[in-house]
Amino acid sequence: MAHDSVPQGLWIKCDSCREILYHREVSDNLHVCPRCNYHFRISAELRLRQLFDNARFKILYPRVRSIDPLGFVDSKPYVERLKTSSKRLGAGDALIVGEGEISRHRAVVAAMEYEFMGGSMGSAVGEKFTRAAERCFERRLPLVSIACSGGARMQEGILSLMQMAKISASLARMREKGLPYISVLTDPTTGGVTASFAMLGDVNLAEPNALIGFAGPRVIEQTIRQTLPEGFQRSEVLLEHGMLDKVVPRHELKETVARC
Repeated sequence: MAHDSVPQGLWIKCDSCREILYHREVSDNLHVCPRCNYHFRISAELRLRQLFDNARFKILYPRVRSIDPLGFVDSKPYVERLKTSSKRLGAGDALIVGEGEISRHRAVVAAMEYEFMGGSMGSAVGEKFTRAAERCFERRLPLVSIACSGGARMQEGILSLMQMAKISASLARMREKGLPYISVLTDPTTGGVTASFAMLGDVNLAEPNALIGFAGPRVIEQTIRQTLPEGFQRSEVLLEHGMLDKVVPRHELKETVARC
């Protein structure tokens, strides 16, 4: 659960050490538990405020939203899910793109909103991300992505999977021009997001103990019928095996991104 919207003055429980914490103390600590260093999941907008200088930035492409091309219905119509998430969060979809300065470096940041249908990647997410990359290509700006996602959005079927290739192609154009793309992986980063832009950074960073993988550990255990080693699919293990460049605590993230 994202904790930046919890009213101040309330106590919250750490999801890791189970300590009862004062909300203001956690908020002042960038939503990191002061007892055990657990990194609470936070909203995309708060991510942008923490990265950009003086929390100032311009939101790009706010009108790009998903539609329902397949007329998809599961326990409720997809259109209803979109309306509910948009109304509750005030966001058009699961990606917010902002432009501003990070330690006086002009940059574009694309941050995923997990509270919007599990941060799933549909056509609108793919379109906004691609436009962000194209903007960087045209204006010679670096791009930073912050992944927090359950993967591709099943309600859009093959259209959601097509976004993986679409985004990857836009990042390839940036690479050809020598423009930096920095990927930050947070808890959780899974599915088609991991299999595309989250792992394509010139530099791949991750927050501590973030769950990162394609299929979830429970699915893998059921498939191979073996018990997975402790810490499997967590940031620190991925760093040991060369899939990440660095695990960065939230307090050091802005400085590290700016240095990159």
